[in-house]
Amino acid sequence: MVRDDPRLDRRVDEQGLIARVLAGDVAAERALYEAHVDRVFRLAFRMSGREDLAQDFTQDAFIRAFERLAEFRGDAAFGTWLHSIAVSVTLNGMRRVKTQRQREAELDDGVRELPGATRREAEPDLKRRMAAAIDALPEGYRTVFLMHDVEGYTHEEIGVALGVQPGTSKAQLSRARAKLRETLADFAGEWIQ
Repeated sequence: MVRDDPRLDRRVDEQGLIARVLAGDVAAERALYEAHVDRVFRLAFRMSGREDLAQDFTQDAFIRAFERLAEFRGDAAFGTWLHSIAVSVTLNGMRRVKTQRQREAELDDGVRELPGATRREAEPDLKRRMAAAIDALPEGYRTVFLMHDVEGYTHEEIGVALGVQPGTSKAQLSRARAKLRETLADFAGEWIQ
């Protein structure tokens, strides 16, 4: 007895949508967008940490994907191909944001603090510490960690999206987890009796 594979049905539907989009069908383009926008946004948000940036990166990823749709060969699932574009757009966007922040910080360095002003430093909660620890990971580790542990991608999907072998994805995830354990060890110690 042969069972129906829902992934196969979705792939067939997507292939039809892609053909219609390439033929200029705006409704098909919208349907393809709606089928993937939430997952692309979540990925961009997890990588950037900001909703406004995630919205921009999501939009840019879809623009680039629709511009390059004729290049989609179907070797991987459409979602995997789209997410590789989203990762690229987000990483490039984050580099631009980092450069801009560095320029702003250089300008702010010239501004002195007011006399008598005190800075408050409070111990952040676990959520904030975790976000900072993830942000501090090297780019490759952070991307694999977010894609695998947060968004649920397989190592094979990550490999296709990032252009690396699944073993590389596994190694980077292991190293990311080790760095997070190391970074958060003092915080975890507060909770261990």
